[in-house]
Amino acid sequence: MQKRKLGKSNLEVSAIGLGCMGMSFSYGPPKDKKEMTALLHAAVDRGITFFDTAEVYGPFLNEELVGEALAPLRSKVVIATKFGFDLSGSDHKPGAAGVNSQPAHIKQAVEGSLKRLKIETIDLLYQHRVDPNVPIEDVAGAVKELIQAGKVKHFGMSEAGAKTIRRAHAVQPLTALQSEYSLWWRKPEAEIIPTLEELGIGFVPYSPLGKGFLTGAIKEDAKFESTDFRSTLPRFNAESLKTNQAVVDLLTQIAQKKKATPAQIALAWLLAQKPWIVPIPGTTKLTRLEENIGAASVQLTSEDLREIDAAASKMKFEGARYPERLEKMTGL
Repeated sequence: MQKRKLGKSNLEVSAIGLGCMGMSFSYGPPKDKKEMTALLHAAVDRGITFFDTAEVYGPFLNEELVGEALAPLRSKVVIATKFGFDLSGSDHKPGAAGVNSQPAHIKQAVEGSLKRLKIETIDLLYQHRVDPNVPIEDVAGAVKELIQAGKVKHFGMSEAGAKTIRRAHAVQPLTALQSEYSLWWRKPEAEIIPTLEELGIGFVPYSPLGKGFLTGAIKEDAKFESTDFRSTLPRFNAESLKTNQAVVDLLTQIAQKKKATPAQIALAWLLAQKPWIVPIPGTTKLTRLEENIGAASVQLTSEDLREIDAAASKMKFEGARYPERLEKMTGL
């Protein structure tokens, strides 16, 4: 597996990381711990060195799983986690109790993450969502203190807008921004990617396979269980799925030409955008893990990329990516 550097920080990680959320949270009930531990070990064996989790996934369950599974392999891996949700509410749903990036809360969250992850230092700590009630300078200042104390190595943000990124970066340089980016969500191309390029910040796209949609496995008549986060997303209702199928057809067409799968083309397209982009597809299956890793070997020529862009630019996508309440937390 090739390596990539996230921005000017020189934080070197595998070109494709592993998003661990779905192992414990969001896509139905938590998966079997033994199976997920085996999957995490298989990822390291196959060259993945970059693992993404957050305190809110579970909550706490995912950090515990990742911490325990990767403890014997600590020297080989980079672990990223996130703070920023208020988990004091009774139902613990992400965002149910809103956001909280008060400096004291950040420090408390980090102590909990260090324990659950069984580590002394968090390699990359993201603010999960911007807190409109706390000046971003205070957030960056709190993380700077944690870096000085040796509890954190690198600072990141998730779903932040360009102005907020600039303000935070001026206090504590950012190593990475994590936001959604894929062929069916290209909004970061307008302002975010140019800002990251200018400041030398890496980009870690989450949902690089459109929450499973870009694999081609989700058909227009798909039904999601109530425990599956996608059942709440406007983008995944029957009407939207039908309209949005066009992008899957495009990926399938290119995949046939390249003797690859639609998912591999979707990931290869992201890798081809910038050398400092590191997607983190999530999976709970070894076959999918191997398929995703295979994307790093798919070479898209400039002609392939032009063809994809020309076709994709004519597509109209249906459905918001989040319900309004959650969408309001992004791009601040």
